[in-house]
Amino acid sequence: MSTRPARIVTRIFGTSPLRHRPFRLFYFGSVAVALGYTMQATVAAWLMATLTHSALMIALVQTASTLPSLLFGLVAGALADIIDRRRVMLVTQVILLVSTALLGVATLLGAIGPAALLAGTFLIGAGFTFYLPAQQAIINDLVTRADLPHALALGAVAFNVARAVGPAFAGAIAAWLGSGSAMLASALFFVVMIVTARRWKIPGPAIPGVPETLLSGIQSGLRYTRHSPPMRALIGRNVSFSVCASALWALLPVIARDQLGLGAGGFGLLSASFGTGAVVGALSIPRQLRRTSLNTVVVAGVLLWAVATLLIASTGLIAIALVGAFAAGAAWVGVLASLSAGTQSAAPAWVRARAVSMNLVAMQASLALGSVIWGWLATLAGTRIALAASAGVVLVLLALSYRVRVKLGEEADVTPGVQLPDLAIAVEPLPDDGPVLIQVEYHIDPENRDTFLSTIHSIGPTRRRNGASNWRVFRDLGEDGRFVERFIITSWAEYVRLRNRMTMADRQVQERVAKFQRPGVPIRVSRLIGTDARDAPAA
Repeated sequence: MSTRPARIVTRIFGTSPLRHRPFRLFYFGSVAVALGYTMQATVAAWLMATLTHSALMIALVQTASTLPSLLFGLVAGALADIIDRRRVMLVTQVILLVSTALLGVATLLGAIGPAALLAGTFLIGAGFTFYLPAQQAIINDLVTRADLPHALALGAVAFNVARAVGPAFAGAIAAWLGSGSAMLASALFFVVMIVTARRWKIPGPAIPGVPETLLSGIQSGLRYTRHSPPMRALIGRNVSFSVCASALWALLPVIARDQLGLGAGGFGLLSASFGTGAVVGALSIPRQLRRTSLNTVVVAGVLLWAVATLLIASTGLIAIALVGAFAAGAAWVGVLASLSAGTQSAAPAWVRARAVSMNLVAMQASLALGSVIWGWLATLAGTRIALAASAGVVLVLLALSYRVRVKLGEEADVTPGVQLPDLAIAVEPLPDDGPVLIQVEYHIDPENRDTFLSTIHSIGPTRRRNGASNWRVFRDLGEDGRFVERFIITSWAEYVRLRNRMTMADRQVQERVAKFQRPGVPIRVSRLIGTDARDAPAA
């Protein structure tokens, strides 16, 4: 780019992903959505406190906001992979805008009640649940893989700044103009993403052929995670950290009130220290990932979290608690944002949003479960014991899983494999025809059999996560050296999708196996489709 505006942008943003205009528009829209969402949540909680004195109803505002992520998280991920992610984002922003605006108007008219407020908050939470996987997955389409960790770190900065600024902004407007006006102000922020998203040019669906249904999309996402060791490692580390880290989240108000003797202002100061640490931690992630491995960054973050939690548990001094909260914020983002970068870098485009959603659902479920566990322990034994126990458990879990390493995905893990030739089939089956049985025949010389068998079993996970079931290798008892790889796919449409889901890494595994084939004998592939009595011709 040689124009003067382009040179100015480069001078301002340097090597930041913000130098790319599409990502810059996306980022500003994301900041606006985060502000609107955190403002709405703050106003809703305060509004409920003015409508009823019931502590249960006030607590249910938070439940109504977060419950959709547990109920619809997997559906949201599948939807964002099946249809255009930009369209998902636009529709969800309209839902967020309209729902928040209606709550604001109802409040101004005095027509809002506790039940209506909970219903509206639940709808807004559902809209945000469907927005988030699409928003996270679309980042890969806007930046290069080299910029991905930095782009995700910027996203973490945006959300944590919004979490700190949004409630304060909402409170100021509510105090000045009232809760209804504050709700309407939060609704306006969703307009920014609607305007910016309309200006993107994002590639269409990653996988050609018959689109997946919502149910099959959820099933294939779960199947991919089950048979992908990198994804299992990332989600497992997420769960083990989030369950323990929830202790500080759940008990922070009690720490401020009982342990430190602070009021609302002191609690806000602790929260601000945590948020500041989160921003600093997010900004340091790209540099850390350039210098060391993802596993090292995550382990260091877990250790820092344990130290910070123990520091807070052991002190009654406000200054030390603020230092601990700052370190905990940096560790929180250091672990979760790094795991998010690992998830997005390891998942191919066809399943990326589902991978993101499963990571989010795992975190939300772990936070909910952990809050109950540590809150119960704090009630029985005290806050300090609960915090110390959570730090001890996270260290034990880290030690038990030290062999399970998380890592960033490589280019071959997400790059589509070479274009496969068209199938030589006389009559193309219908998409729902099936099941389809695939048999791949190998002829292996005796000296290569042991190595062949150890190598071919590395194909199994790649077949399974792309759509196969009942995968197995058989040895022919009647012909020495003949082996048959056999697997089943539920339908012809799913088989076509399986072929298109193959990545360069999958292709490389198959090429290693093919090297053991007996020279001069081609590998034979048979495709058989299931039949039943209805297929028999009439007598």
